[in-house]
Amino acid sequence: MNNGFMDSLIEQNPDAMIFADTEGTIRVWNLAAERIFGFTKEEAIGSNLDIIVPQNLRKAHWRGYEQAMQRGETKYVGKSLPTKSLHADGSVIYVELGFSIVLDSAKNVIGALSSARDITKRYKEERENRKRLAELENARR
Repeated sequence: MNNGFMDSLIEQNPDAMIFADTEGTIRVWNLAAERIFGFTKEEAIGSNLDIIVPQNLRKAHWRGYEQAMQRGETKYVGKSLPTKSLHADGSVIYVELGFSIVLDSAKNVIGALSSARDITKRYKEERENRKRLAELENARR
């Protein structure tokens, strides 16, 4: 497969596609990432992943990221996890995040590819529904 093919797959994906090298520097940022996180490609590429990781989650994020880069594997392969993230305007958003280790042709770790889908609306609706259900249960007592 040529680079043009891969570039079009990444760029046209409806989910945010973010590739970061082993140091956590963003190297690929597609149009969906711009839409979801609010940073332009020019702002994001060359920046650290901290631009989208909330301050209170950074220590755990980097511990897991460094372990994945050292081991060349992650326990999250094939899974998507809901998590908090940051938008360029400073607001907290919720995303469903998938994570894959990327290897070069010699099987050396060169970084990680993440896919993210904005679930903020769904998350808030579910939280509101849980709140209403708790209120109804308390009213019955």
